[in-house]
Amino acid sequence: MPKVAITQRESIAEGIEEALNHLDLKPILENKIVAVKPNDTWASADDITAVTQPDTLRAMLRYLKKFRPKYIVVSGGAGAAQTDEVFRLAKLMEVVKEEKVEFFDHNRPPFTEVKLQYAADKEVSGPQQSIMVNPRVLEYETLISLSQLKVHETATVTLALKNIAMSFPAADYYGHPRSEQKHQNSFFADMHSFIAAMAKRFPVHLAVTVGHPAMVGLGPIGGHVVETGMVIASTDPLAADAVGAMLLGFSTQAVRHLWEAERLGVGVADLEKIDFPGLNMAKAFAAFTKAVYGKSLSLEHA
Repeated sequence: MPKVAITQRESIAEGIEEALNHLDLKPILENKIVAVKPNDTWASADDITAVTQPDTLRAMLRYLKKFRPKYIVVSGGAGAAQTDEVFRLAKLMEVVKEEKVEFFDHNRPPFTEVKLQYAADKEVSGPQQSIMVNPRVLEYETLISLSQLKVHETATVTLALKNIAMSFPAADYYGHPRSEQKHQNSFFADMHSFIAAMAKRFPVHLAVTVGHPAMVGLGPIGGHVVETGMVIASTDPLAADAVGAMLLGFSTQAVRHLWEAERLGVGVADLEKIDFPGLNMAKAFAAFTKAVYGKSLSLEHA
C-alpha cells in the first residue's frame, strides 16, 4: 500500500520536511544521480505564480542533500518560454547557484528518439509514437517531480505526472511553445493518453506537489492563486496525483490520464488503497477548501 504524506504548514520548508520524513527515501537518494524537475512553464517580471517558488526549491534541495546523492541536477524544460529566463525571473536560478547544484536545460540539443507505449499490449498505438528528448534525461537514476497544485484547461490537473510529460519533449526541437509545430507532434491531439504513456516511459521516483500557491478556476497560467501551505509527497506519483486531483475536486475517473496511467501499471490511483501517515484525505480536503474558498467542504458526498 503506497504512502501519500499530506501536510499543511505556514512555512513551506517545514511542510516539505514533515511530509518527506514520512517516506523511506534513502534507497532512491543515497549515492544516486538525482534530478529535480520543478514546474517552470512560464513566468514574467510581474507574475511568477504559475511556477515553483524559490523557497520551495531551496527546501527540496536542502532536504535531498541529507542523503548524500552522487549529485543533484535541477532539470528544467519550459514549454511556453525559454527555461533559463523562467528560472531567472522566478529567482530559481539564484537558488541553484546558492545551493551549488547543477542546472540543466533539457530542451536543448542533442536529441535522441524514445519510443512510447500506450497500453499493456505493445501493439496498441497512441497519438505520439515517439518523442525527441535530450539524452541526458535518460541518465537520471532518481527523478523527482516538484510540481504545483493547479488545474489545467486541457489536462484537468497539472501535477507530478504532467510536470514531466509535457516538459521532457525537447522544445528546441518541437518549438517554443511546442504547439508551434517546429517539428510535427501530436501532444495536444490526446494529451491524456500522451501523459500516461510518458509516465510509463519516464517513471517518477518521488512526487512532491505543493499548494504554494495553489491555482484554481483557470490554469495552468492566469488562474486564481491562493496560499494553502499544502504539501503532497509520495514515492508513488500516481497516488500523489490522485490525492492532488481530489483536493482540486476531481476523482481519478474525472482525470483520464490518471485512469490510463493506472491501467499502464504506473501506480495506485484508488484512494481506498493508499496509506496517509500525515493528514488523512478528509482532513486535507477540509483544510484545502478552507484555504481556497473560505469554507471547509466535506468529502462525505464526493
